Amino acid sequence: MGEEQHPFRRSEAFFGRRKAKNLSIPQQKLLDELLPKLKFDVEAPSIENLANAFPHNPKKIVLESGFGGGEHLIHQARTNPDIGYIGVEPFVNSMAKALSAIEEHNIQNIRLYDEDATELLDWLPEGCIDRVDLLYPDPWPKKKHWKRRFVSQKNLTRFARVLKDDGIFHFASDIDTYINWTLNHCDEHPSFEWQAQSANDWHTPYENWTRTRYEAKAIREDRTPCYLRFSKK
Repeated sequence: MGEEQHPFRRSEAFFGRRKAKNLSIPQQKLLDELLPKLKFDVEAPSIENLANAFPHNPKKIVLESGFGGGEHLIHQARTNPDIGYIGVEPFVNSMAKALSAIEEHNIQNIRLYDEDATELLDWLPEGCIDRVDLLYPDPWPKKKHWKRRFVSQKNLTRFARVLKDDGIFHFASDIDTYINWTLNHCDEHPSFEWQAQSANDWHTPYENWTRTRYEAKAIREDRTPCYLRFSKK
């Protein structure tokens, strides 16, 4: 698949601000030197075999869209070295934090993208991802901003295109309106089926789960985390 099939286009901007506090000198160095080695170039022709983007020919590939503080991404990559992980995060400070952990632990099975996830999803080859994780995404709580929520019919179609047959979509949140929003959108989409078997499934974390700072905040503020699992039909 080449540029003609996945043309580069402007970001659809489902995220908010790009940067908060100033970076330290070591953090800026990581962004300047390490990130280019790990980042996908979506202006180049799409890679035909995504496993070739990793040095170890991973048996599975997982994409986490909007990894925030990186706690889940780093934990998953360190405990599953035979799996390839793709982390997408446009917030500069969060990317710098993840790069620091990647360097500190010499993690080899992570590749990154620091812009709008839809750009990468449109560039990736079809049927190349085993699981997509969307964990505690920005809920855009005001109704007038709901159109900026990442879960939409268009983005679910993007997930379905890159997921392998029987691939998995994980969605975690503590915001009731976004949980219901996601259930409704996945129910309406022809490619996804909710995997809940009982009421407890809502509250059961995913395998090899590690608590993120967003989840810890939700629990401190008496909001209940919810873990949804959908399979690609």
